[in-house]
Amino acid sequence: MIEIITSPANKKVKLAASLKQKKHRDETNLFIAEGIRLIEEAVKSNWQIEFCICTDEVLHNSRVTAIFHILGQKKCDVYQVSKAIYDKISDTKEPQGILLVLQKQQNQLSTLEVVDNPLFIVLNELQDPGNVGTIIRTADAVGCRGVIIMKESVDLFAAKTVRATMGSLFHVPIITEVSAEALLGFIDQHKIVLQVTALDHDAKEYFDSDFRDATAIVFGNEGKGVSRVLLDAAKQKIFIPMLGQSESLNVATAAAVILYESFRQRRSS
Repeated sequence: MIEIITSPANKKVKLAASLKQKKHRDETNLFIAEGIRLIEEAVKSNWQIEFCICTDEVLHNSRVTAIFHILGQKKCDVYQVSKAIYDKISDTKEPQGILLVLQKQQNQLSTLEVVDNPLFIVLNELQDPGNVGTIIRTADAVGCRGVIIMKESVDLFAAKTVRATMGSLFHVPIITEVSAEALLGFIDQHKIVLQVTALDHDAKEYFDSDFRDATAIVFGNEGKGVSRVLLDAAKQKIFIPMLGQSESLNVATAAAVILYESFRQRRSS
């Protein structure tokens, strides 16, 4: 059954609208996933869904009908609101008329599977939500065992970041707010090869590096690159050679290039 809400002062509406702000996401441990594609991925996962809000415009969409069927099996409440109320909650320019409020999953480094030479991605103070989301999608595509997001990085659960993952958020273990000390302790404990992207004189071209052992690849801040503490700790520094006049690649593009080389090596080994 779908319950109709007509008041913008309703508690569920006010809660969902408040999640646009990071402080409220942190206080409640909740966030929003909006749009049909994202929600399809969310409902297939084991993430805890609090409730769904939709408009009447999506009720006859066959994909939404399938979503409602799964939400019914999960005994998840669905609330229908007017477009005017929905627009107060939505964070998109052209909302699709359906969103979920979900609990954050708080993973820890200790929960990551470190067997069979895993590949991990480390994001070192990345600030652009689109870059972070795209890298998470690529990590999912190449079978990474986890994405480690270090402190001072963009909020994983901000609406733009969530959308940019295109649902991979719900399928790849992601650890947030990781300190350099904790990361290096994890690397040492499990004998993981730490490789960082850098333009140092001792860096090697990425396709000459070996990614077949247990490996963590670090991608750095869009402007500053990888932090000194991780550069100093790296077993190998790698770079992508370029022939043109471009000084560098977008970090998400660079990540895709390097991750697919690691995928090629691992598949053929």
